[in-house]
Amino acid sequence: PMDDKAPLEKGVSRSLWATPPHPLRRRPISQPFVTGIRAIDTLMTLGKGQRVGLFAGSGVGKSTLMGMIARKAQADVIVVCLVGERGREVQEFISDSLGPEGLAKSVLVVSTSDSPALVRAKAPATATAIAEHYRDQGLDVLLFIDSLTRFARAEREIALSLGEPPARRGFPPSVFARLPALLERAGNGEKGSITAIYTVLVEGGDMEEPVTDEVRGIVDGHIMLSRTLASLGHFPAIDIPGSVSRVMGKVTTPEHNNRAREVKGLISALEKSRDLLRVGAYEPGGDPQLDRAVTLMNDLNAFLCQSGSDSPSFDENLERLYSLK
Repeated sequence: PMDDKAPLEKGVSRSLWATPPHPLRRRPISQPFVTGIRAIDTLMTLGKGQRVGLFAGSGVGKSTLMGMIARKAQADVIVVCLVGERGREVQEFISDSLGPEGLAKSVLVVSTSDSPALVRAKAPATATAIAEHYRDQGLDVLLFIDSLTRFARAEREIALSLGEPPARRGFPPSVFARLPALLERAGNGEKGSITAIYTVLVEGGDMEEPVTDEVRGIVDGHIMLSRTLASLGHFPAIDIPGSVSRVMGKVTTPEHNNRAREVKGLISALEKSRDLLRVGAYEPGGDPQLDRAVTLMNDLNAFLCQSGSDSPSFDENLERLYSLK
C-alpha cells in the first residue's frame, strides 16, 4: 500500500470494469442521504444511491467540502479516489480535510499527477470496484471520485497514443463512452447502495466544455461551487440557484420540498439584484419577494454558511429551514 502500513489481506478478485446493475433490478431511490452539510441537506436533499456532479473551478473549497461530507455523512463505508492530484495535496487531504474521523471508515485510491496515464485511468475503476464490493454486502457506501476531468484527460492520452482521432475539443469518442460505463455502476443495487459524488473541474466557468456537459447529462443532480461566494468568504461556496437534486422530491416530504423551493426563490432574487444592493440603488416596494429576501438576507447567509466543526443533525437543519420567516 502507498501508506507503508500493513500489507493488505488476501481478498476477492473483481473486474475493474464490471457490468452496471440491471436497470430493472435496482431498488428505487427512496431514502435521503444525509451529508451533514446544511445547504445540501435542506435545499437539494440527496438520496441514497444518487449520483451527483460537483462542479467547481480551482481554489473554491472543493477539497474542503469533500472532507466535510466525508466526516459528517451517514455512510457505512467511504471510498475516495484522487486522480491526478499533486503529491503535496494528497497528504493534506488525508490529514486536514479527511482527518482521523473520516479516515476511520475510508478506503483511499490515489494516483498522483506524475503517474502514467494507464494508472490514472484505472484509479476510478478500481475505486468503483471497491465500492461495489461493499455494496454487495448490503452496506451504504459513499464514493468520491476527484476528478472525472483528470480521468477523461488520462483516457484521452491513451486513446490518442493508440491513433484514435480527436473529436470534441480534442477528446476522442471513446472518452465519452467510458464516462457512462463508469458512472452507471454507482447507485442502488438489489441490496446496499453507492451514493457517488464526482467532481468536475470547470475551466473558466465554461459549463459547455465537453466533459462538463457530458457528465451533467448522466448524473442525477449537480452542485455548483461559486468563485464569487468563495471570494466573499462564504463557505461552503455553493451556488444555490445553480444547483439541483433531481431526486429531492422522492426523498423529502411535500412540506420540506415546498419550503426549500420558497427559500431557493429568495436566494435567487438576492443573486439577481446583488448589483442593485451593492450600489445602493435598491428601493423597497417594487418586488415583494425581493423585499422579503432583503429582510432575511443576514439570516439566509448565516443559514447557508457552515464551519468545519459544525455538525448539526438532519432534524436540526430542517428546524432552521422552517424558522426562516
